[in-house]
Amino acid sequence: MRNIIINAIKNRQLLEFTYNGHLRIVEPHTFGVFSNGNEILVTYQVDGTSDSGKVPDWRPFTFSKIQNLQILNNTFSGARNGYKKGDSRFQTIYQDL
Repeated sequence: MRNIIINAIKNRQLLEFTYNGHLRIVEPHTFGVFSNGNEILVTYQVDGTSDSGKVPDWRPFTFSKIQNLQILNNTFSGARNGYKKGDSRFQTIYQDL
């Protein structure tokens, strides 16, 4: 599953998955080990639902809670406003845009 995320970031492909009971469609931006030791995927959610109801918006997802992950054929043009390349909150970055 990690390789799916890494490849999606490299190829700027959308991801679809279920998280906390909500279907999410996201533009993946950064994936790695966060300062708290959890593997985190930082995304810009472009479709689907969330508890907050705010879509589109920036969202971090804990890797271990992601279910039914699929890479989509749809691509996105690049980084969204607010993206932090080399985000210092990460201990290790597996892949970023």
